[in-house]
Amino acid sequence: MVSTTQTTWQLSGFGDEIDDDPAIQIAVLQALGANHIEVRSAWGTNIVDLSNEQLQALASLLQEKGMKVSAIASPIGKVDVSLPVEHEVERLRRAVNAAKVLDARYIRIFSFYYGDSVQVESIRDAVMERMRALAGVAEEGGVILLHENEKDIFGDVPDRVLDIIETVNSPALKVAWDAANFVQVGVKPFDEGYAKLRPHLEYLQVKDALFENGHVVPAGEGDGDVLRTVEALKADGYQGFASLEPHLAGAHGLGGFSGPTAFGIAARAFAKVTAEAGVQTA
Repeated sequence: MVSTTQTTWQLSGFGDEIDDDPAIQIAVLQALGANHIEVRSAWGTNIVDLSNEQLQALASLLQEKGMKVSAIASPIGKVDVSLPVEHEVERLRRAVNAAKVLDARYIRIFSFYYGDSVQVESIRDAVMERMRALAGVAEEGGVILLHENEKDIFGDVPDRVLDIIETVNSPALKVAWDAANFVQVGVKPFDEGYAKLRPHLEYLQVKDALFENGHVVPAGEGDGDVLRTVEALKADGYQGFASLEPHLAGAHGLGGFSGPTAFGIAARAFAKVTAEAGVQTA
């Protein structure tokens, strides 16, 4: 049954899943009805490695095209927890600089990989030390960090995500919800995670996956409870971003790729979900 009351969310997407060229990224996203872009890389270079000249060129292009940035999709925390605290602190400072140049409020981060032979409980203190340090940088910089649940990091399941948020206890650290990533670690996203994490949920990343094999599929076509989540967020008064991260053509440790055609398929699948839930995107 289609809802009759309307709510509007801001549609965004990972531009580098479309093409390396930010001009093409912007063109495709705008053709799909988005006025925001999530920036992970441009011209084939990760956001934390772009020079100041490149950042200024990107900012000028975005302004020229009337496109705003929903978030900086940084790789911070996608490293082994054994690295020194300062390693990611310094990279986050570069991400904060990028956020300021591109006028973005949010920076996506992760909560550290660990070796195959390492027990996850044994790294908790090291993770919390690093997450507190990162939150401190964010507080100083006036940005909000979004922790993304990701397989093979400390914060891969709802209980450990909540542990991070509550232990760090910073207004500059919130939750980015990724249903597909929960499915890939055997979690039923809505039933096992939504109630726990909703008080801290600040940003919605849109992709879905199958329990059977972990394959990523368009939103609403997998086991990620995307429709139930969108309906619940609407009922809760969520007014934030929905950022397309389709991963339909391939994925690797630092991201994924879809291409313009598959990205369009993902956008239309999510539009079907939001229409059924009575949510508009703009």
